[in-house]
Amino acid sequence: MSTIRVFVNGGVVDLPAGTAVAEAVWTFDADLGQRMAAGAAYVTDGRGIELGPAEPLTSGAILRVVVRARRGPDADA
Repeated sequence: MSTIRVFVNGGVVDLPAGTAVAEAVWTFDADLGQRMAAGAAYVTDGRGIELGPAEPLTSGAILRVVVRARRGPDADA
C-alpha cells in the first residue's frame, strides 16, 4: 500500500493513499478532529479554500484547521 505525506497546521502525517480530510485531521490531532466533527472547526487547503471532510487527499496536500470562535448570547453587549 502506498502512502502520502500531508501537512496539517504545520505538522506532517504519513497516511495511506486516498485518505480523506477528516482522517488526516484526526490522525494529526484528535481534539481538532472532534472539533471538526462537532462543527466547531473547518479545514482549508493551502489556498484558503474550504474542504469537505470526505474529500480524498493527494501527497503534499496542505491543510489548515480553523477553529470557529464561540460567541455567547451577550457577546456584543
